[in-house]
Amino acid sequence: MTERQVGAVLCDVDGVLRIWAELAEVDLAHGLAPGTVAGAAFRAERLLPAVTGQVTDEQWRAGVAEDLTSVCGSAERAAAVVAAWGRQPSEPDLEVLALLTAARRSVPVVLVSNGTTRLEADLVALGLDRAADAVVNTARLGFAKPDERVYRVAAERAGVPVGRCLFVDDSAANVAAAAAVGMHGHHHRGASGLARVLADHGLL
Repeated sequence: MTERQVGAVLCDVDGVLRIWAELAEVDLAHGLAPGTVAGAAFRAERLLPAVTGQVTDEQWRAGVAEDLTSVCGSAERAAAVVAAWGRQPSEPDLEVLALLTAARRSVPVVLVSNGTTRLEADLVALGLDRAADAVVNTARLGFAKPDERVYRVAAERAGVPVGRCLFVDDSAANVAAAAAVGMHGHHHRGASGLARVLADHGLL
């Protein structure tokens, strides 16, 4: 493949460019079974409104605290658990960041995240707001991956036809949805694989 076939890289944030500490550490620190916080926070009924902007990040977390009240034994303990979750550290994957920086010398890079209203502030705090030419945060769109509209918006922000976009995500379902609209897709499982696909497309 050549550089002309791919005119933009569209890249997921969490699980690709940003790495979080293990959420189970919050459970264990508060005497909860591993998976308790994740089970409350990421079930569809709670998560989808947050990543489509129907509720703010703060409202989402307040709802998660409500859901955890019974298992935690009190609203105060549940609030403390959610606050600890909110303070969990994250960091850029520096290898991925270096690869995107290199690719950006040839083509636009757009970050595409099923994010909440907190995403932009998080990117600034990590210095990742400067890692791309644009950010597509689904909380600002009203629909989330794998909705095909997300991919079309991202391609439009890149200024490149969908068929010339390379979409990178750690979710196989999201990559399949990108391929269904005509994009090149890469299921991210590590920096070495991303390096290979960027090189194959003439971007390194």
